[in-house]
Amino acid sequence: MCARAGSARIAYRSHSKHTNIFGGSKLFSINGRKLALLLTAALITTLTFTLRASAQTPERDMKKEAQLWQELDALAPGSVETFKQATVALDKGDQAEAVRLYREVLKRAPEWDAVNRRLGYALAATGQKEEGFKLLRKAVALNHSPENLAGLAQTLAYPGANAQGNAAEKQEAFALAKEAQALNQDEHDASYTLLVAQLALDLQDEPEFRAATRTLVNKYPQEVGTHYFNAIRAAMDEEWPTAEAEIKRAGQLGLPAEEVQRFLDSGIHTRVLAWRALYVALGVVVLWALGIVLMFGLGKLLSKHTLRQLETADPNVPVGPNEQRLRSIYRTVINLAGLYYYISLPVVIFLLLGLTGALIYASFMAGHIPIKLVLVVGLGAIMTVYHMIRSLFVRHKQEDPGRLLRPEEAPGLWALAREVAGTVGTRPVNEIRVTTGTEVAVYERGNLRARMRDEAERVLLVGAGVLNGFRQNAFRAVLAHEYGHFLNRDTAGGDIALRVKTDMLNFARGIIASRQNTYWNLGFHFLRLYFKIFTIISHGAGRLQEVLADRLAAHHYGAAAFKEGLSHVVRRQIEFELLAQQEITSAVKARRALVNLYELPDPTEAQQQRTIEEEFNQAINRVTAETDTHPSPAERFHLISRMVARNAPAATGEVWALFADRAALTAELSASVEKAVGSRW
Repeated sequence: MCARAGSARIAYRSHSKHTNIFGGSKLFSINGRKLALLLTAALITTLTFTLRASAQTPERDMKKEAQLWQELDALAPGSVETFKQATVALDKGDQAEAVRLYREVLKRAPEWDAVNRRLGYALAATGQKEEGFKLLRKAVALNHSPENLAGLAQTLAYPGANAQGNAAEKQEAFALAKEAQALNQDEHDASYTLLVAQLALDLQDEPEFRAATRTLVNKYPQEVGTHYFNAIRAAMDEEWPTAEAEIKRAGQLGLPAEEVQRFLDSGIHTRVLAWRALYVALGVVVLWALGIVLMFGLGKLLSKHTLRQLETADPNVPVGPNEQRLRSIYRTVINLAGLYYYISLPVVIFLLLGLTGALIYASFMAGHIPIKLVLVVGLGAIMTVYHMIRSLFVRHKQEDPGRLLRPEEAPGLWALAREVAGTVGTRPVNEIRVTTGTEVAVYERGNLRARMRDEAERVLLVGAGVLNGFRQNAFRAVLAHEYGHFLNRDTAGGDIALRVKTDMLNFARGIIASRQNTYWNLGFHFLRLYFKIFTIISHGAGRLQEVLADRLAAHHYGAAAFKEGLSHVVRRQIEFELLAQQEITSAVKARRALVNLYELPDPTEAQQQRTIEEEFNQAINRVTAETDTHPSPAERFHLISRMVARNAPAATGEVWALFADRAALTAELSASVEKAVGSRW
């Protein structure tokens, strides 16, 4: 090889004829660390390109050629033209003609190192390696120059287009190339470093290859070989985008397009696409996670802002502009949070299957496959995805709770319901349904269009268990609160929130039934987290609705009446549950019929009274949590304490007095409870 004083031809060769790219061949396998699939693929073919061309090409360094001609003319006048013709033949690949012409020059200048070197190239290329090596070694002996050292190294390692030196010859060639690199004084000549990189690659000397490539990148960024070898280095390090960019840059600098394509087709391009897809997916996951955090933060922010707003607002204004704005914000955020849940499901499926696949793949790569773990994790992921998708299509039939209370069964209650509706300023309920529990609630029945147009049927639920001792004056205020939900249109919306919660509960039931509610199940943890976030947001809106309905009740019937009514509901829920549970337990144990649960005497035992009082105080004075659907009663009482009430005429008597036949109704309801628990006998 003659890099500085003549043509330099560096061959980038591979052994891919003898290596199965997909057969696990390893290059630079230090402690079995790296499969060089891409490195081997990069060397699919013998890649040869000319760094210094012939004298007839514009790429040849004509200054250096002219120096050689001057040297030769001084040593053997009249030989320059023959030397030029020999060089042209060498560059054209006509090795036989080059040998013939160089021999003529050698006869005239036997001690000139340049002709010994070039004739050595040509002889080795025609298969006459021994004579060629002899001449190349003579050139080194005549002039220990980097050109002669590199020429001998090049020919020892790669004597011909399809020939290769043995291991010993390549090791010697590498040492010669390193020496030539050290002696090189031309800072613009990259050929010596390129040869070192090529030989280090061929000898699987990773540290030397990396060092040479690093030098090329730092000192010779415009060389084709720099980007070629750096592409291989990047492939070794599995830096697929860098490998692709580097080989394309080499193509821009002169690497044949077919070689660039072979490199990319060896697996680089596929892996680049895969990594880009992975980066995009990870970007989506990061954005999705930020969305989760945003939803969580937004829920907490709204909750705190709502509390501050309610503390500072004028309670005598049923719904002020700030509260109206808050309601609109909540409605928008709930809709977004609901939509985000459904957007999240494909992301969770991707993460779940991706992490499961990664775990299984890591087990395979480790050489130890824990069959049980793979089965548990794999089947768990599949079952989780199945229940996640199935939850979107499961629909439970909605039935009205309790039983219809006909007007003739409670004419006074129906009249009171109409009276309160008129006072509040909204239309009365269409149905009253009585239940076996202790609730007082309202809802609307009808499609979304009917609800949005305020044409849906209105239903009032009254639990018989709450009515004992309930005074009409207090009950009327509670009823006004429920009508407040109608007036404020709280019952008209909520479809998205209800749908999302239903789907999440369906998902939870499926996971629990299949025993996938485990610590390693990402789908389960997502469900827990998002359920909490959605609960914070939707229940924050619910607490605002409750406070606004409280204002309406206190505005029309006074804060004292509403406080009495809500306190009665809280106490009676505790009391009825305690008494009913004791009676049911006693009846089951004695195998007897139930005593009418709604006619049980008030608790007289000191222990029972203490228990009820403790639970009542805890319920009234509890601290409102961000997941509560209602503010604590104490907080609600505080918010209406500054209200100015209208002088509404007081109602006397208890609520039971509004029913035509209390005994018959309570006996019927108690019998229905007995029937429900009859399987215990």
